[in-house]
Amino acid sequence: MKATLKYLAGIAGPSGYGSKTTAEQATRDFSNSSNSQLTAIITGATSGIGAETARVLAKRGVRIVLPARDLKKAEIVKEFIQKETPMAQIILLEIDLSSFASIQRFCAEFLSLQLPLHILINNAGKFSQKLEFSEDKIEMTFATNYLGHFLLTELLLEKMVETAEGSGIQGRIVNVTSVVHNWVKRDQFRFSQLLNPKKYYNGTRAYAQSKLANILHAKELSRQLKARNANVTINAVHPGIVKTGIIRDHKGFITDSLYFMASKLLKSTSQGAASTCYVALSPQTEGMSGKYFADCNESHSSVLANDDIEAHKLWKGTRVLIYRRFLPHVN
Repeated sequence: MKATLKYLAGIAGPSGYGSKTTAEQATRDFSNSSNSQLTAIITGATSGIGAETARVLAKRGVRIVLPARDLKKAEIVKEFIQKETPMAQIILLEIDLSSFASIQRFCAEFLSLQLPLHILINNAGKFSQKLEFSEDKIEMTFATNYLGHFLLTELLLEKMVETAEGSGIQGRIVNVTSVVHNWVKRDQFRFSQLLNPKKYYNGTRAYAQSKLANILHAKELSRQLKARNANVTINAVHPGIVKTGIIRDHKGFITDSLYFMASKLLKSTSQGAASTCYVALSPQTEGMSGKYFADCNESHSSVLANDDIEAHKLWKGTRVLIYRRFLPHVN
């Protein structure tokens, strides 16, 4: 009850920020003391909190690489950002996060630019009410939200480690997740079933499962990065319940009256992007890794999301799937 009242009132937590904090407010103490410009890749940045994240980071002087399935939409976002920040550097590249082949092409194209990479924000999210499959024959929500971002991170990780070593600036990876990960029970989280649900498909459950996987990914990769003394962190962020396309997709599951009432409690897009921007840029989060954030403060995820064994098992299963079954020539 106290947490709910704190959220509704926007009371600040230990970081000095809370649920009402906007992305611009959460990054106001950011100062790039180095001479090199930061470079960030932000997925899902053609709308919603991804676009707001790109806008605010560009305003703070970060070079933005914007991967998009629809380059026309990406161009509109680029023009919008450069109207406010004329000197903003924004690079548009094509990607389909549900396709392993497309992710490979994107990474190859980005790496060919020979740019540094300081920040990777795995923000894109897919919610599918009906059972759909990717071109790799994997359930679409899981393929896009988790597997796509896992592979993207894998293929760009060495560039991030190299950049951090060369610049002395800590690399930061942010996985955008959701509080709905709490809904997933242990017996509902079996890797083979996530790839191809054989029983009754539930879109909300599939979405929640993919978001739990995002947290477990951050937890396991954080452990590995610490073990190799890499100057790169990875954290998971719950943006809050935001007025975005994902919410509109969920609308079919609730009544219009309930949706109307709930919408009054939703965060604005700028408030929703605050935690992502805070974790990506704030000096307060320097050195923090393997954590879960909400409302710009470290928070608590579910017991399952904190299970080290489950995290390692998921990571291991994912690598086997990707590198043996789909991309044997890469590894």
